[in-house]
Amino acid sequence: MTTFAFVIGLAYLVAATLFVLGLHQMRAPSTARRGNLTSVLGMAIAIAATLVVALVTSGGSVWGWLALVLGAALGAVYGVVRARTVKMTDIPQLVSVFNAVGGGAAAAVAFVDFVLYRSATPLSLTSSIPIVLDVLIGSVTFSGSLIAAGKLQGVIPGRPITFPGSRVVNLAVVLVAVGAAVLTVIFGHSILLLIIVLIAALVFGILMVLPIGGADAPVIVSLLNAFTGLAVAMAGFAIDNQALIIAGALVGAAGTILTLQMAKAMNRSVANVILGGFGTGDAPVTSALAQDLTGVRQLTADDIAVQLAYAQRVLIVPGFGLASAQAQHEVAELAKLLLDHHVDVKYAIHPVAGRMPGHMNVLLAEANVPYDQMLQLDEANAAFDNCDVALVVGANDVCNPMARQKGNPVSGMPILDVDHAKSIVVVKRSMSPGYAGIANPLFTDPRTGMFFADAKQGLAAILAATKDYVTA
Repeated sequence: MTTFAFVIGLAYLVAATLFVLGLHQMRAPSTARRGNLTSVLGMAIAIAATLVVALVTSGGSVWGWLALVLGAALGAVYGVVRARTVKMTDIPQLVSVFNAVGGGAAAAVAFVDFVLYRSATPLSLTSSIPIVLDVLIGSVTFSGSLIAAGKLQGVIPGRPITFPGSRVVNLAVVLVAVGAAVLTVIFGHSILLLIIVLIAALVFGILMVLPIGGADAPVIVSLLNAFTGLAVAMAGFAIDNQALIIAGALVGAAGTILTLQMAKAMNRSVANVILGGFGTGDAPVTSALAQDLTGVRQLTADDIAVQLAYAQRVLIVPGFGLASAQAQHEVAELAKLLLDHHVDVKYAIHPVAGRMPGHMNVLLAEANVPYDQMLQLDEANAAFDNCDVALVVGANDVCNPMARQKGNPVSGMPILDVDHAKSIVVVKRSMSPGYAGIANPLFTDPRTGMFFADAKQGLAAILAATKDYVTA
């Protein structure tokens, strides 16, 4: 081994070690920021090492280097600008776009490597299998992630989109993609077959995500993230780059674990999600007065303020309605006001409270909510029995008691036991159902009071009223 190869290998080893350390630090909210920075440092070292290898060994043309430098510069600028300007509610869309970029780039690396360097002679299995898998998985990730981003952004309807015979078409596309992939491995030098794999995989990515409803968004985002990792790892095998192999394997493993956890949190198998999700997308805003409010007890901001001011323990249950209204600062200010008034305040966070894993935790952290105030599902449910007031803000399915009954879309789904609290306040725009499309009996519970308002405006009104009581 030459000195140059040793130094590059050592740089990749250091980068991989930093990836592992960064991932470990992301296990806890208190160290997650440091984990991100650690991983960024590892990626910077890996990129620098790869550029050095390209400079020393490739002897590329001026145009090739110009394209590389411009591409790196544009990508870096776009990444920094988007990451710094993105709204917290739009993070899932941004993650989906990044998944698409990662999967598409990995597929492009393998495809170009095959066309330029390997298509003239038959390939060995150790070369052809990673290339074919990279193109297959990366292409599915690219198109599927773009459709997911469109659904999350509202450009594409969030409801499941199907057509007659859609599953037959899906099966046919899968058979074409897998068949062409197998033939590519067998013959080893057919560009036409690899193009068929590419096109069929792109089509399948679209057809796979279109039938998935808004309720399944957290699962599909995690699944596509795992696909991105697998594609990157396959690209590493295709071009013999250890950094890509390790980084891709880490992302793939982490994304797979997260996908399984999210599916468990929704009591749905990953297979059921892929075969056709449920959920109607964001429910339209309707007037509360135009609905049947029989059995519904309506509250004013003053009514809620009295309950909160004289409570000893308050649990806040944030949902996507809070994220959509960008009301994290209002809820944090209300919680601080109550804490200063010696009220014990905690947040009950359901694993799928936002549109992707950890979305709600990030949203609250942006508003400087201390990590130790955020209770996860099991810890939160243990606290509801001693809770004086449960303040539900924009949450629906994650606290629907119908999950304890059989025969409905949320049956068996682990929920927050909000109905165990002594008093329940729900801030919601209307009585419209959540993603699952079913009514929530919590809203007509005798202990529940409804405050119909946008989360941001409603919390502002409650905050103003509560200040009057605690400062009186």
